[in-house]
Amino acid sequence: MFETALYASGSMGAPAAGAAEQPSMLATFLPLIIIFVLFYFMFIMPQRKEQKKTREMLKALKEGDKVVTNGGIVGVITKINETEDTLTIACGENTKINVLRAYVTKKFEKPVEKPAA
Repeated sequence: MFETALYASGSMGAPAAGAAEQPSMLATFLPLIIIFVLFYFMFIMPQRKEQKKTREMLKALKEGDKVVTNGGIVGVITKINETEDTLTIACGENTKINVLRAYVTKKFEKPVEKPAA
């Protein structure tokens, strides 16, 4: 009895006249595009700025700068070898080590006098 009434009303097979159409391609991908733009401004752009700042700091290193390496060694640059891209760092009274320039993570802003060699 109920099946006949539903079939007669036409709601079984064909969609009703007021049914919504499928969303457009833009409406489908718009949330993904918005998420990508948010990620770019929240994560990618600040990371690029930080990398640029670090690159500039590494280029500006000079003798007498107090630096920290990735390994946590704190010392003063005593010599810079441009061809091998290494720095000689005095980190104790009679201790000098050679470190690749890329492994310097931080430069202290206070100027430090060079230790006597």
